[in-house]
Amino acid sequence: MEVRLKRVYDPESPGDGFRVLVDKLWPRGIRKEAFHYDLWAKRIAPSTSLRV
Repeated sequence: MEVRLKRVYDPESPGDGFRVLVDKLWPRGIRKEAFHYDLWAKRIAPSTSLRV
């Protein structure tokens, strides 16, 4: 299985496949209606202290 990492601000592409957002907070400047994702995995995101 191939896993690709992308920033949430990178443009969506046809070959993205299953898209997982890994973050505790919704990304700044991204409208929920405009960002397409299949799963929001908040529980596996880095702790608040690591986000600095």
